[in-house]
Amino acid sequence: MRQIVLDTETTGLSPQDGDRIIEIGCVELVNRQLTGNNRHFYLNPERDIHEDALRVHGITLDFLADKPRFAEIAAELLDYLQGAELIIHNAPFDLGFLDAEFGRLGLGPTRRLVSGVIDTLVMAKELWPGKRNGLDALCDRLGVDNSGRQLHGALLDAELLADVYIYMTRGQESLVIEVQSDAGAAGVLERRDLAAFDLPVLRASEAELAEHAALLAALDKESKGRTVWRRYEESLQTAPQD
Repeated sequence: MRQIVLDTETTGLSPQDGDRIIEIGCVELVNRQLTGNNRHFYLNPERDIHEDALRVHGITLDFLADKPRFAEIAAELLDYLQGAELIIHNAPFDLGFLDAEFGRLGLGPTRRLVSGVIDTLVMAKELWPGKRNGLDALCDRLGVDNSGRQLHGALLDAELLADVYIYMTRGQESLVIEVQSDAGAAGVLERRDLAAFDLPVLRASEAELAEHAALLAALDKESKGRTVWRRYEESLQTAPQD
């Protein structure tokens, strides 16, 4: 699976009002591994940069004066993104700007050029509802080192987001067991790969099933028939049959 973690910096907040992309950072993952095949572009936006945006990323028009226009790097970027799954934090923002840039060239929208889009902000809100889920907050929560992030930068942010995404989506692939060392001292950690084990399925005995049923009956009686499983059973009984 090929994925591209992508971030942009812009002249402002609204592509509809003519704001443009001034920086694009892309980090490639293949089978969830960093490949080093990244892309980084600074772009001349051919327009002013809003003061609020300048305070966020610190990229000036003087710095961008000799940088290429989006049209000059569009073919390279399109070839790089083609067929990959994009990973973006707050995807509507970046996609809105990419759609506007590609649209000026008669291309896009961006979702048609790639295999799919994952929005890590949506993922984070599902995992931690009501919490701060900006990139810095996620780095702090997941132990990703963001000490070098004084200002926003597209490539640095894409690199941080790649780490954040891996942490957010990793499953339990191994089991850490504390064992005794040869000298009898505790605290030595041994990592076991569970994929090598054929783990048995332990089913409840008749006595355990009867005890479980008795417990459910008692709870059902206490709630006067308002338990979730009772309502579920009733819904099955009243559901229309095919």
